[in-house]
Amino acid sequence: MNLNSLRVFACVAQHCNLQRAADELNLTRGAVSQRIKQLEIDLGVTLLERQARGVVLTPEGARCQEAVDKALATLETMVAELGREGEQITLHLGSSTAAKWLMPRMGDFAARFPRISLRTEVHSQQLSRDLARNEIAIWPGKTSDPRPFQNARALTDICLVAVCSPNFPRPDWPMDLETLLMLPLLQDEHRRWEALIASTGFRPRHRLLNFDRSALALDAAIEGHGVAIAPTYIVENDVNRKRLVEVWVSPEPPTQQLFVSWSHEHVRQPYIDRVVDWIASEFSSEQVRKGR
Repeated sequence: MNLNSLRVFACVAQHCNLQRAADELNLTRGAVSQRIKQLEIDLGVTLLERQARGVVLTPEGARCQEAVDKALATLETMVAELGREGEQITLHLGSSTAAKWLMPRMGDFAARFPRISLRTEVHSQQLSRDLARNEIAIWPGKTSDPRPFQNARALTDICLVAVCSPNFPRPDWPMDLETLLMLPLLQDEHRRWEALIASTGFRPRHRLLNFDRSALALDAAIEGHGVAIAPTYIVENDVNRKRLVEVWVSPEPPTQQLFVSWSHEHVRQPYIDRVVDWIASEFSSEQVRKGR
């Protein structure tokens, strides 16, 4: 059976749309359709039902998707493990966590672990496959990862704060939410300002300026373009360096935490425990500085 056809099917099943799958795979829509048809012929079953606005999985297609996803995840994990023995560690995390939390700490990491080569991989969502040896992931969630092949450790509650440049003209602290929403608002992919506006029913004075990354919205705030909202651990370094100031703290209790995960294979990874402990200690230090 052609592995490429299985990959095409997995992508179509994920999007339930031939054109979106074609765009992601850099293929034509016709090529994607032909791969699916050939796979259905090879298997002797119908996997997809074509509809006006996309496709839906048949019961056989749903069974096939589950099996293909598991098989592809196993292959990706195996490939990730190849050549990763020794002193290289791969850290999977979001782009803004990498830019705003990790980068300011790289000097300290290099000093503490001079023999470790750190490799980062940035993701827009939690890694779906198994973590291989010498891999660590930092990710937000509501509960720790229940999968048995990973260890998970809570790092910090995800508490939201609004920040702006110290030179940005603003009312005096403390600032209520209605006053805050009168200011120019810088929004990232999480759409937190929109959620606050919807919850209050208040109409903002300025049009929202949207960015696809929290780090970009925060950089715009540093340049004095408005007020951004983000988790405290992401803004901590810029606040400590006086590039940003906190102007509002969300009164809502946190609904998510940040976790660090690593594979149960860490018994064959002598540095993993030490690096995980270092990551956790950095978040503990942040909470001590904030008096939590």
